[in-house]
Amino acid sequence: MEQTVDAAKKIVVVGGGKMGEAIMKGWISCAEGAAEPIVASNIQVVEPSPERRAFLTETHGVACVEDVLQADGADMVVIAVKPQVMAAMLSNLVKNEQLSPAGASAPLFVSIAAGQTTAGIEAQLGGKPQLVRVMPNMPLAVGAGASGVCGGAFAQADQVAYVAELFDCLGKAVVVDESQMDTVCALSGSGPAYVAAMIEAMRDAAVSNGLDAELAEALALQTVLGTAQLISSTNASVAQTRESICSPGGTTIAALEAMYAAGFDEVFKAGIDAAVARSKELASC
Repeated sequence: MEQTVDAAKKIVVVGGGKMGEAIMKGWISCAEGAAEPIVASNIQVVEPSPERRAFLTETHGVACVEDVLQADGADMVVIAVKPQVMAAMLSNLVKNEQLSPAGASAPLFVSIAAGQTTAGIEAQLGGKPQLVRVMPNMPLAVGAGASGVCGGAFAQADQVAYVAELFDCLGKAVVVDESQMDTVCALSGSGPAYVAAMIEAMRDAAVSNGLDAELAEALALQTVLGTAQLISSTNASVAQTRESICSPGGTTIAALEAMYAAGFDEVFKAGIDAAVARSKELASC
């Protein structure tokens, strides 16, 4: 596929926080795929904190500026700021003639802001900006992310596909309709916190039954990691894997029956429902 954005050219990452750092670090270290041509010398990060700017330059070799008004022209602008500061940042971005969507060499915009719709961002940018929205999650920092990708009103299909390829270099990326993005945010975006909370609950239950806390946490963590690897490396479905572990009348069946009776399914549905609702609230702010 022909790339709409030349990855060897300039990328501006607006926001040098954990997620912005994880994305650029992953792309820089990628040895194959769409991100392979990306190098540190072609990335500029907009980050207001002087300490953070110094860290990013020293650690990753990227150039940093304090404000988006100071950013150079780019082929792609990755918007990685918190939703609460999005409006002010976009206002300044439009004032930067080198990055403005109204400019002669307007970049491709990629937003990872939770709850911020493409229509809302497009309205603030003005004109007909080519915008792709991505909902990633933190495991992309170790090359194991899960990202949902959708295009705005003016983005071309090959641009959406290219961004999906870039994020696929950081784990797994899927193209979805924007109407599904709130659910993607609730499922995979927030999901790592659910998994961490589940590991904590497994640990605490084991401790209450006499196991050392450190040992219990290590075993719980390895169990979750190993199960995910087992499922992803075989042709068995999640349900088939669960069923294969459950012996009739055994301990696993007893545990699952107790968990379901205590509301196991309902707990996760309640959490994802709440996250979907909050994502929609953020979009209306």
